[in-house]
Amino acid sequence: MRRDLIALPDSSKVWIYQCQEPVSYEVGEQIRQDLYDFSMQWRSHGVELECYGNLFHYQFLVLVADPSNLPSGCSVDSSVHFVQALGQKYGRDFMDRMTYAYMQEDEVKTISHQEFPSAYAAGEINDDTLIFNNLVDNKATFLEDWIVPLKESWHRKFI
Repeated sequence: MRRDLIALPDSSKVWIYQCQEPVSYEVGEQIRQDLYDFSMQWRSHGVELECYGNLFHYQFLVLVADPSNLPSGCSVDSSVHFVQALGQKYGRDFMDRMTYAYMQEDEVKTISHQEFPSAYAAGEINDDTLIFNNLVDNKATFLEDWIVPLKESWHRKFI
């Protein structure tokens, strides 16, 4: 059962999937519809999950589920399969965890894990660069700490 993000408790579980580059507006709208359709039927042990799904910055799939519904392993698996199917449908890889995203002049940029230290050394990114922390695990941290300066991010250990 779909809810607006604001209606879900702060303790709601969050999953973030990113692709390397943004999708077009048209594809983004199709993905948003797919996310809406999925959220309307997402279940855990036959019980509708109170949840939310959306595409942010035309690059990040975000799923949020109320923990009181107890999203189970099977329901999480179904969401992963859904995200994989979206990737196939739109020719995108939303499962790459070795690419990091950051903001540069109000634009989302991505960089591989391997290139990250050299970009820092070259000054392309610095301690104040806003970086996306796709490992946030609940709504409260998503809203407060999804995008943080590199100096406050777990990514800092890789430079």
